[in-house]
Amino acid sequence: MSVDYKTTVFLPKTDFPMRGNLPTREPEILAHWEKIGLRKKLRESRAGAEKFILHDGPPYANGNLHMGHALNKVLKDVINRSQQMLGKDANYVPGWDCHGLPIEWKIEEQYREKGLDKDNVPVIEFRRECREFAQKWVDIQTEEFKRLGVSGNWEDPYLTMTFPAEAQIAREIGKFVMNGGLYKGAKPVMWSVVEKTALADAEVEYHDHKSTTIHVRFKVVEAKHPALEGASVVIWTTTPWTMAGNRAVAGGEEFEYVVIEVTDVAENSLAQVGEKLVVAADLLDSVKQAGKIEAVKELARVTGAEIAGSILAHPLRGQGYDYDVPLLLGDFVTTEAGTGFVHIAPGHGADDFVLGQANGLEIPQTVGDDGVFYDHVPLFAGMHVLEDNLKISAIIRDAGGLLARGSITHSYPHSWRSKAPLIFRNTPQWFISMETNDLRLNALKAIDETRFVPQAGQTRLRSMIEQRPDWCISRQRAWGVPIPVFVEKKTGEMLRDQEVIDRIGNIFEEEGSDAWFTSDPSRFLGNKYNADDYEQNKDIVEVWFESGSTHSFVLEARPELKWPADLYLEGSDQHRGWFHSSLLESCGTRGRAPYDAVLTHGFVLDENGRKMSKSLGNITAPQDIIDQSGADILRLWVVNSDYSEDLRVGKEILKHQADQYRRLRNTLRYLLGNLDGFTEAERLPVAEMPELERWVLHRLWELDAMIRDRVGAFDFHTLFTQLHNFCAVDLSAFYFDIRKDSFYCDRPDSVRRRAARTVLDEIFNRLTAWLAPVLCFTAEEAWTTRGTGPEESVHLRTFPETPVEWRDEAVAARWAEIRDVRRVVTGALEIERNQKRIGSSLQAAPKVYVGEAALKAFDGLDAAELFITSDAELIVGEAPADAFRLDDVDGVGVVPALAEGGKCERCWKVLPEVQDPPVCGRCADAVGSLDTAAE
Repeated sequence: MSVDYKTTVFLPKTDFPMRGNLPTREPEILAHWEKIGLRKKLRESRAGAEKFILHDGPPYANGNLHMGHALNKVLKDVINRSQQMLGKDANYVPGWDCHGLPIEWKIEEQYREKGLDKDNVPVIEFRRECREFAQKWVDIQTEEFKRLGVSGNWEDPYLTMTFPAEAQIAREIGKFVMNGGLYKGAKPVMWSVVEKTALADAEVEYHDHKSTTIHVRFKVVEAKHPALEGASVVIWTTTPWTMAGNRAVAGGEEFEYVVIEVTDVAENSLAQVGEKLVVAADLLDSVKQAGKIEAVKELARVTGAEIAGSILAHPLRGQGYDYDVPLLLGDFVTTEAGTGFVHIAPGHGADDFVLGQANGLEIPQTVGDDGVFYDHVPLFAGMHVLEDNLKISAIIRDAGGLLARGSITHSYPHSWRSKAPLIFRNTPQWFISMETNDLRLNALKAIDETRFVPQAGQTRLRSMIEQRPDWCISRQRAWGVPIPVFVEKKTGEMLRDQEVIDRIGNIFEEEGSDAWFTSDPSRFLGNKYNADDYEQNKDIVEVWFESGSTHSFVLEARPELKWPADLYLEGSDQHRGWFHSSLLESCGTRGRAPYDAVLTHGFVLDENGRKMSKSLGNITAPQDIIDQSGADILRLWVVNSDYSEDLRVGKEILKHQADQYRRLRNTLRYLLGNLDGFTEAERLPVAEMPELERWVLHRLWELDAMIRDRVGAFDFHTLFTQLHNFCAVDLSAFYFDIRKDSFYCDRPDSVRRRAARTVLDEIFNRLTAWLAPVLCFTAEEAWTTRGTGPEESVHLRTFPETPVEWRDEAVAARWAEIRDVRRVVTGALEIERNQKRIGSSLQAAPKVYVGEAALKAFDGLDAAELFITSDAELIVGEAPADAFRLDDVDGVGVVPALAEGGKCERCWKVLPEVQDPPVCGRCADAVGSLDTAAE
């Protein structure tokens, strides 16, 4: 009777499908996690364990997620899940920034579309609309983050607009009130005339802008050097409007200046033959070109030090600008462009302000919050500082002060929200001093004590803190936490009273900061003070102070968390944003940073390295990736990228991620299929295993050590690359390839098959755990498909401990030699297949020429089994000239040959023993064992 040998082969069997169908399957897994209360069980399982707290930097609640959000939150999730897999309690509380300009601007846009004026709306009504807008987007973004597979306390996140948060922000401001760090001063700050508010550095972006430029004469009225008698000092500026605020001119102490007499001019030149001008010697040619000066006579050369202290006249003297203009020295003056002299307007520049303070210069108030000159400003009243520079230069020309006018396109500060150009404007603002209480020194010390990943972040943040001016924390807006300060009208002094600060905090805790706008001031001041004697501040605190305070109302306020955090993680722009403000706020109130480590990632660009924009049509949205391919593909992209640099994404890159995903999924499917029916009774002790299995166990030991090390280094790019290579190269292309015959054809109780299945079980247990932080959905699907572990979710597990006994360097070295030889054999057989001389490697019986060391490596092993051929001969010696070789494997050559004998109908090996019956002895034994088992 004939036997259908196909039915006797142990083919893989699993319900784990080859196609992931992730867009459909992932929501089902999310629902399953919700049903079983996974997060609660995870927290319970880690109760009492060492905490790992990654404090979430708050995104703005004002729109759908983009790829930057996806990168950031997925990276945080991978870190948290990895730490949990190490057995730690990684409790993640997500948060949102709900106040500030981005949200307020959205509401104002809605007003403008309806033809309404925000200033005519009651402030409480406006704040209510901002609150509702923010809450809407918190709800939307929550669902989008959850769809990414990000695990966290989504039921109770932190929001900067909750009453307890607003109360604590007010209390944190109060700490600076009480320690003397907060003060009110008039300084030039970056100002948006569109949004009518000061902006922080982090809210400023730079774009090309075309500015009117002017060269202007300042006549010398009192010369400190004889050469300047009757001359005019020439300045150059790209902001003609600041001339109304001019109070000095600055030069460089060691610069060489030339005093020249104009002897010839071109047509339409504003220069006059016979006039004397003073400019930097290095810039004379460019000044001549700008002023259409054809020829000059050099009269003298002087240094900045020799002419400092001279008194100049404002070019509009006699028309309301009749004060003296001193010639000072400034270390910020350069000879890169212009004239080597800088006109100083202390109210319109940081360097100007500092120089003005040092020399007792007046800081005039010239420009309103809308960018229009005040009525008291001579000649320019009612003009706009950004729109009327041509008119302003014409006024200076008519007064005889203009030497030249031109234009320049240069990088210029713009508001990141309105995209409008900004100005430096002197306004009364609230500042936190960088020097009081040694805030700068404490912050620098904290930076030195913090771990930075990558390390370059430390240098970057340190240089910012070293150079930064006092921290302007006030904004002239409506939506946010007010700076809850009272100023005594009589003395101008700020009220410092802890009782008042505590009372404000308690009221905000119960009613929110809206109470500041709806309550009588006496409610906060209490009976100790007469409200009529005090002015209540109505500025709000900038959002960077709010987000910088989150450690106080999240880390310190929640017992399940801890202070300081183990890690802050955001994009590299946050060195001047959240990392920066959190450092200053915490150092100013607690003396150290609120974090032990800071990790930064790059920005997301398109495949060509360009910034994504609607106009370029190159935006890749996370929602589209999820809908088309699934969140695990997006998560794979995150760890497959080097996040320390800018990351690229696009169709081709995502296609590559999908290809890698398929290889990983097929590895899991292969494991599951060949583990079908595996029980503990089948498990084989390591000591009884063939050496190939012991090599795999050694590789698992190596990977376990690598993974734990890379998790600690937050280096998931290296981790995942090695894990993928293990699956694709060590397993699929080598171990699985060799052992496939044993899985399919060995009798079930054979040592080789039992050992191989035992190793598959160990691989599966580790691979599902190692992949779980990254492919959180697929690892869960694989784990629950097998359903043999006590945990109902892979995410309740920890990384399995790998016995140190699995380490075997001698075995590793031996199998490295074997694999090199095998690569040469595989290459030779591939040519035979391509040339149609064989159809399968089992038709081959190659002659393999090797050295003594390689021969020794194969001692006791079946070379044909490792080569997946039916026979093989190892020969010590030099291979024939026509043998196949690989350049990177010395001393190995292969001469292909055909195997002799019949083809086994069950395992397909070609063996001399296969005649009648039509199967080899091994297969006959395996079939016989099945018959015996059936009886």
